[in-house]
This record gives sequence, structure tokens and C-alpha cells, in this order.
Amino acid sequence: MATSLGSNTYNRQNWEDADFPILCQTCLGENPYIRMTKEKYGKECKICARPFTVFRWCPGTRMRFKKTEVCQTCSKMKNVCQTCLLDLEYGLPIQVRDTGLAIKDEVPKSDVNKEYYTQNMEREIANSDGTRPVGQLGKAPSSSDMLLKLARTTPYYKRNRPHICSFWVKGECKRGEECPYRHEKPTDPDDPLADQNIKDRYYGINDPVADKLLKRASTMPRLDPPEDKSITTLYIGGLGDTVTDGDLKSHFYQFGEIRTITIVQRQQCAFIQFATRQAAEMAAEKSFNKLIINGRRLTVKWGRSQAARGKEGIKDGVSEMGTRLDPVPGLPGALPPPPAMDEEAPANYFNLDPSTSPAVMNIALPPPPGINPPPPGFGPPMFHPMGPMAPPMPPPMSMRPPGQIHYPSQDPQRMGAHAAHGSRHGD
Repeated sequence: MATSLGSNTYNRQNWEDADFPILCQTCLGENPYIRMTKEKYGKECKICARPFTVFRWCPGTRMRFKKTEVCQTCSKMKNVCQTCLLDLEYGLPIQVRDTGLAIKDEVPKSDVNKEYYTQNMEREIANSDGTRPVGQLGKAPSSSDMLLKLARTTPYYKRNRPHICSFWVKGECKRGEECPYRHEKPTDPDDPLADQNIKDRYYGINDPVADKLLKRASTMPRLDPPEDKSITTLYIGGLGDTVTDGDLKSHFYQFGEIRTITIVQRQQCAFIQFATRQAAEMAAEKSFNKLIINGRRLTVKWGRSQAARGKEGIKDGVSEMGTRLDPVPGLPGALPPPPAMDEEAPANYFNLDPSTSPAVMNIALPPPPGINPPPPGFGPPMFHPMGPMAPPMPPPMSMRPPGQIHYPSQDPQRMGAHAAHGSRHGD
């Protein structure tokens, strides 16, 4: 004989009756005016198998309807959303959060132990103020660097999109644009993200999304302290015009005593020198990749003080931060320095060999007016090219010493030189 709901009072006192669900901003949707249906004791929780109040709503236009999947007791024990089971503070899977906080919250999976554990947790939740999580999560440290880097700061509404239309994949969907499902190509079935389980998500084991995020965290850049223990200076870049030395001091004084703060306005950067190396390492660890002042995300690196950089200078191929730069292919090398010039040496504007005497050119003057010029061959004697009185010939280009530059216009024996001088005198 079946028992009525009214007669089974022992089990019904553990059933959950709530007025509003525990949801994250993504599942709730971007529309502030939302219509939500409430079904009292509509389904059983997928974790503890107890009946609870089910809420169902549409988070936005052309989005799929969503509903709560677990009861509020299971949600409060893990501090997760009742629908997506992601952490309410960081928006990350439980496995990633527990790894970042270095906690291991073992929830029993058998029916009897699960019921006993749930009753104890309900008693602890009733005695708390409801502002902090309970259990191992409530005893964990407040934050973690890895979680702050991986945390989602804005809602991800694409997660509320409809599922892919299976009829469209087979080419049989006849609804067209009126189809409430997505007409897109499905992902690879061998993709680990295609196989997700709500219980694995809640217990923090074998979660493919968590494995992907943990792999991303292992490859994220880190700021390792330099080997030189005397370096206690941090380089802060991207200051802009709104960040002042007072803003930097109000943020970095919490890590230790600050010796100097030097702001270079032209490069929009600053150098903060701490009194101890321990304070500098703590400031670098707490501020790397998460320093935001006056709405600007600042760059934090290890560096040297402004005075030290001014004295030592920048070496070839080494940046201001001491990191070696790779040469850019295709660029020409540096030009050699010019040769040292002796101030007492005479200026040689034509790059002629100083050991040779300047060539003497035999320039014939034009005849007086009214007298015909002599015929060819009867003019004044010219020097034979091979004679002893001939001017020295310039050496060929291949045999000239390095550094000597010879221009054809400086050669007195070039073609047309005699005629050019004669015409100049004639004018």
C-alpha cells in the first residue's frame, strides 16, 4: 500500500523549499527583468537525491531555457551555482578552485554516509551567518594567485546558447530561421570537452574543463626573481598620465619599506626600490599580471634603479631590464667609426696621394686676335706620355691604398680636360 505525502513526515522534513535559487550572473542572464517559474519539490537533487524546489527561466533572447540541477544545501556546501555548478566567486570549476586553494574536500558518495554528511552540513549552515562558505572551503585561505589569474571577471553569456539542432546536422531540419536550436557544425566527438558529467564536476574529479584550465595555468608566464640578491628595484610600466607616485606608494607600502620611487614621465614608467629583497619579492609576486591602479593595468617586472641604469648604460643587444634581445634579420650592421684625423695634417680635399707631386698640365694659350692658330702637329710641344717629364699617372683603382677615393673629375689626364681648360681660358 502506497503511503501519502502527508504521512511520511520524517522524510519530508528534509525536503527543500526555497523562494529564490542560488545562481551566478552568467546563468541568470543579462536581462534584469526575468520571468521565472517555480515548481515545489519538482525534482530530486542530482547529488543527494532529495526532492527540492525547481526553478526554470529563459536568460535572454534566443537562449535556451535553464533550470536548477542541485538543491541549495549541496550548492552551499561547495559554494557553487545551482545550474552550472561553477564557483560563485571565481567562476571556475570546483577541481580548479580546490587545487588553487590546496584543499581536499572529500564528500561521501554512498547513500548512508551522504545522508549523514548532509545533515551535519545543514546544521553547520544553520549556525553560520550565511556570508561565508562552510566545511573545508570555509577554512581555506582567502585567495590564490592562480585563481585570480584564471578567474572570469565578466559573465559569459554564450554559455546560454541553444543546443545544436540534430535534424540540421542530418540535413532534415525544415524549420529554417524559426528553429530554436543552433544550426552549426558540432564539435569533434573525440574532444574531451564533449563528454562532461555533472557529478564529476561537483566532486572535482575527471573534469575536462578543469584539466584544460589547469594546463593553461601551468603555461602562464611567471616573474622569477633575479639571481643577483642586491636587486631590490621593481619596474612599473604603462603608468599613463593618471598614475602618480602617491598612487604607487599607497599600493606598494603594504609589502615593506620603500626607499625611493622614481617616475620617468617620458617613458611612462616608474622604478620602486625597496629597502629589503624580501619586500621586493613579495611585491612582485602579489602584483605581477594583476596590478590595476586608477583603471589602468600596469606592468610589473624586475629592474634596476634609474641611477644604476644611467651609470652602466645599455650594452649591445641588452634591454633596460637586462634581457638579451635577438638581432633583427635583414638589418645592416653598425657602421665603422670614422678614422681619427690629425689636426696638424694638411687638408686633402681631393683625396690625392700626398707622396706624389701634383700633376702639371701643359695648357696652351689661345693665339692673339687676327692670327690663325697653327695647324695640327705644329703647335707647342706636348709631353710624351712615357717621357721623363710627363706627370705621374694615377694608379689603377684596384691598386690604390684603402681609404683613398679617386673621382674621375679629379684626373687631369681624363678625356676633355685639356679642351675644357682651354675653353675656360678662351672665355
